[in-house]
Amino acid sequence: MRSYSLIAPAKINLYLEILGDRPDGYHELVMVMQSVDLADQIDLRSNGTETMRVQCDHPLVPNDTSNLAYRAAHLMSQQFPKAFAQFGAVDITIHKHIPVGAGLAGGSTNAAAVLVGLDLLWELGLTQPEIQELGALLGSDVPFCVTGGTALATGRGEQLDALLDLDKLYVVLAKYRSLSVSTPWAYQTYRQQFESSYLREPTVQVNRRREVRSGAMLTAIAHRDSAQIGQLLHNDLEKVVLSHYPKVADLQKRFRDRQPLGTMMSGSGPTVFALTHTQAEAQQLSDQMSSAIADPDLELWVSQFSHCGIHVAQ
Repeated sequence: MRSYSLIAPAKINLYLEILGDRPDGYHELVMVMQSVDLADQIDLRSNGTETMRVQCDHPLVPNDTSNLAYRAAHLMSQQFPKAFAQFGAVDITIHKHIPVGAGLAGGSTNAAAVLVGLDLLWELGLTQPEIQELGALLGSDVPFCVTGGTALATGRGEQLDALLDLDKLYVVLAKYRSLSVSTPWAYQTYRQQFESSYLREPTVQVNRRREVRSGAMLTAIAHRDSAQIGQLLHNDLEKVVLSHYPKVADLQKRFRDRQPLGTMMSGSGPTVFALTHTQAEAQQLSDQMSSAIADPDLELWVSQFSHCGIHVAQ
């Protein structure tokens, strides 16, 4: 049976600004996304049947049709029925290393890996933009997860412009294992509290996107100014999540007390990260956090920024 193994990196947000509502019900966003080398491995193996099957070694990840990786496979079977008829379905095995419900795009990157893997298995010859277009049908983060690296994301997050890679920086990720934050809840709560500040006119939203493009964060990235990047980290969703989840706020404060380059919550949380120049600094910071918080529920990871999205395992 034919098979591929793919590496599916996690992502963090270095910048997340909510501009306002979109006609489709989503929020209009401006974000800077960054891949990190904390990654899942996705194995795809032809199974000689017409039934897509998914299996994961993590108890919180569903092994049924609700899994985003399964939905990616089903989408491919619908979009490319001739290839599906020729090559058949696959068994999808997810080796989970990215924490679940963490704001790190774990489900999205798994789905992206299935899209890339089936393109290879079924010999479709799709371009990267074509795979990203399919990914946008599954979720806003999936297109970025396909390509990875450093990117400016606009729209609902699916419109991407590549930026200069920042693969020299290191990050410490911290999350309480039992704690999760609902992304829909975070955005709905933000809308309830801050809708009055939304930019209503499309032209005003366009102007704001232009301001971010030429603004301080993208300038710092263009110059690989690590210290400035750390100072300019921004996430609008912190306004609602940190007040509702004091343990997340406490993680950020403890990171900040140890003076990394910068610290912030990723996406809708509850993962909090801190940036450092070197792996040694990141490991020292991780050790300090582990010693300071004597809670077995706390998980910490040391990771490096990555220029890679989905890629075949070596």
